[in-house]
Amino acid sequence: MNEGFRPLGYDAVTGKTAYARTEPGGFLDAMADVTALETAAVWHTLAGTMIGGAQLSADEANFVLARVVEALGEVLPIAVRAVGDGGTVARYAKAGRDIGAGMRAMKP
Repeated sequence: MNEGFRPLGYDAVTGKTAYARTEPGGFLDAMADVTALETAAVWHTLAGTMIGGAQLSADEANFVLARVVEALGEVLPIAVRAVGDGGTVARYAKAGRDIGAGMRAMKP
């Protein structure tokens, strides 16, 4: 990932993602928030449609899950700022990582 930079959307000419180092509360920060929310909305809709459709292969499901997780990672900080979390989300994130690590170690 581009550490310290936030995506601002795609350049229509090159098809590449545009990134910027944003200032909290600034114009580019707001643009990055909108991009993150739009992206999350699209992936939520796509994933919901795919779940309701034909059975996905493991590779397809992993691809979709990776994009949904990426989108959640972008929108959670926006939600935290909106509600003034005080560190609660970080504790839940750590607990989730611990649970995920434990599940990966389980044998079917």
